[in-house]
Amino acid sequence: MRPFIPQRFEHIVFGLLLSGLMSFLVSGLSTVIARGVDASLPSVWLAAWLPSWALAFPAVLVVAPFVRRILRHIVRES
Repeated sequence: MRPFIPQRFEHIVFGLLLSGLMSFLVSGLSTVIARGVDASLPSVWLAAWLPSWALAFPAVLVVAPFVRRILRHIVRES
């Protein structure tokens, strides 16, 4: 596959994908724990996931620079 996103947007796309996948998994697990598995699971999960992603995406973009700064102080080069 040929790259099509400019490198300057890499951190935004990274945040979009990371927050989307993580919120998908966490909301799915939480939904199953709270409601169990039944026929309505996909629609209930989707209803829980989309607002979670809407919160997680900007949160990742805001928090990531702080985490990178912390990591620069605690990770040594080999």
